[in-house]
Amino acid sequence: MTGLRELQRRRVHDAISTAAISLFLERGFDEVPVTEVAAAAGVSKPTLFKYFPTKEDLVLHRIADHQGEAARVVRGRESGELPLDALRRHFLDGLARRDPVTGLNDHPGVVAYHRMVFSTPSLAARVLQYMSQDERALAEALAELADDLTAELVAGQVLAVQRVLARRNWELLAEGRPMAEVEREAIRAAGRAFSLLPVFTPREQPV
Repeated sequence: MTGLRELQRRRVHDAISTAAISLFLERGFDEVPVTEVAAAAGVSKPTLFKYFPTKEDLVLHRIADHQGEAARVVRGRESGELPLDALRRHFLDGLARRDPVTGLNDHPGVVAYHRMVFSTPSLAARVLQYMSQDERALAEALAELADDLTAELVAGQVLAVQRVLARRNWELLAEGRPMAEVEREAIRAAGRAFSLLPVFTPREQPV
């Protein structure tokens, strides 16, 4: 029964999300009231808010799914792998998968989604909040390997690099540049960006 309830919950969640993003992309985030989203998804307004506490959550849950990812990469890195090497590898793997969070995905719906997020002030502001939380989480992971100030400085720079790279990739695709061309440029840019980060050597851990 627990499995069936979870399946039903996931179906309702996905139905609401699909209806919301479809309407927002068609008419604009600020132009569609939550009551209309609920009606399109076949649920009541109170039910919608049980799944998505705010209107912004209807859009940004796709990004929120990646929260804490950088910290997890650092903590789960391979034995002997340096933190920044692990983060670079993870970003390059994301490019290879065409993960939308890297900006390197030319599906029209993904390009339109990013345009909506970056051009809507309330959504862009929420993304910055997510990034601030990610920065704190990464700093905590790095603080296990270095002093607090170093950890905070490196975390801020890493998240800034990822943000700039992702937005740059999306902008190039939104301009109509071919995917193959943008992908080559994205790989080069990622290599250069991570190479510009300061050397971060973890302190020796007690045996």
